[in-house]
Amino acid sequence: MDDLRATVVPNWCRLSADRLLGASRIITITDIQMKSGRDRPLWIYFYGDNGKPYKPNITMRKLLIHAWGYNRPDWIGRSMELYCDPEVKFGALKVGGIKISKVRDTTKDIKAMLQTTRGKRSEFVVGRLPSYPDADFAEKSPQWIAAIKAEKITIAEVIQKASVTGVLTKEQIEILKGAVNNGN
Repeated sequence: MDDLRATVVPNWCRLSADRLLGASRIITITDIQMKSGRDRPLWIYFYGDNGKPYKPNITMRKLLIHAWGYNRPDWIGRSMELYCDPEVKFGALKVGGIKISKVRDTTKDIKAMLQTTRGKRSEFVVGRLPSYPDADFAEKSPQWIAAIKAEKITIAEVIQKASVTGVLTKEQIEILKGAVNNGN
């Protein structure tokens, strides 16, 4: 194992800002659950989450609704880039928090003035994530499918590795899942 971050992962029940220190992460949504209660009622599951969903704060939830709309099923298969902003405060204390830097499936960058604390608004600018090129997918997908079938890599790992070039589209992910599940 070369990635030393695995040695400092606390046993928390959600994706934490600490996991994003020094590196952003692109996630692709697999499921969304709404939980009762005011604190973090939206749980976003994603490929490779290991049962630890992203639980966005109210400001990030507003931003996602602004970007993708309010219909939960429309979010499945969409992607976003998350990062740790060390300037996020809890009360007067800087504790760091997860923010969204880019999303996929938008026609332009998103700008929104959102409330950050009582009586204060800040502008949030979210860029667009590029999609994985279709030509590259056509070339590489047979190798990925073979590796997945041989249990050398998981679909979640393929999605994560591909995100270096561009985010796999819903359709590209479905092609991978279909080929693996149908034995093609």
